[in-house]
Amino acid sequence: MPDLSRLAAADLPRVASGLAIEAAWATAHLMMYPLGFLSTPTRAGHRRHDLTGLSPEQRGLFHYRVDAAKTPIVFVHGIIDNHAIFTVLEYTLRRGGFQTLSSYDYGLLTHNIPRAAARLGQAIEELSAATGYERVHIIGHSLGGLIARYCVQRLGGDRHVHTLVTLGTPHQGTQLAWAAPLLPLVRQLAPNSSIIQELAEPAPLCNTRFIAFYSDIDHLVVPSRNARLDHPDLNAQNVPVRGIGHLSMPNNGRIAFTIAQALRQLDPDSTPGTS
Repeated sequence: MPDLSRLAAADLPRVASGLAIEAAWATAHLMMYPLGFLSTPTRAGHRRHDLTGLSPEQRGLFHYRVDAAKTPIVFVHGIIDNHAIFTVLEYTLRRGGFQTLSSYDYGLLTHNIPRAAARLGQAIEELSAATGYERVHIIGHSLGGLIARYCVQRLGGDRHVHTLVTLGTPHQGTQLAWAAPLLPLVRQLAPNSSIIQELAEPAPLCNTRFIAFYSDIDHLVVPSRNARLDHPDLNAQNVPVRGIGHLSMPNNGRIAFTIAQALRQLDPDSTPGTS
């Protein structure tokens, strides 16, 4: 839970509003969650540039930044979740002109981050071959961001991943994992786990751009600053967001706008920011 004792009195209305929105999104997600099992994850394939039916904004992205518009984007969900969590974000990005979007579901039975990362790497290679694009973008929520990071940083996935965006990902682990130490997957999310220690090792050759969003009221990443990606060898930009809960992050308009702006810029040195 966010540490309310350390917040200024002026922050309390913002925090209360954020927690209320988080509760509303949690309820909405519970309703959408079964749809994730009933619907097939979106798959991206190679398509010609067809501007029919696109808005002026979408046409503009196609006309002036075709590579950015067509670079595939892969969504990777969090623990005990599925691709339904990205419904709003996917809709927002499509309206912004991004057309090659797909989802990767690693399944409820996943219990090992490196194995899940290896399967994700295979899926990305297949996507690259199907679309003709050598590199893709990944947007990972919570555990999905950690699986994607392991794939990129430890398994050579940076060859195929231009940008990895993480939303509320426990890059430095979460103390909440200590509450369920008997579950193998949860145990790997503890701050002192072998996975977290492995990700802290040198990675001088990794050339993927990382963008990590972290929130001051994230109740699942404890402490919330552990969702920052601080590694001396990685090109990582940390984007703080205030008053936005863990489940609200994939559904927040400001975050979606910031992601869209960053993915329009294929220059790895571009710096995102939120208002």
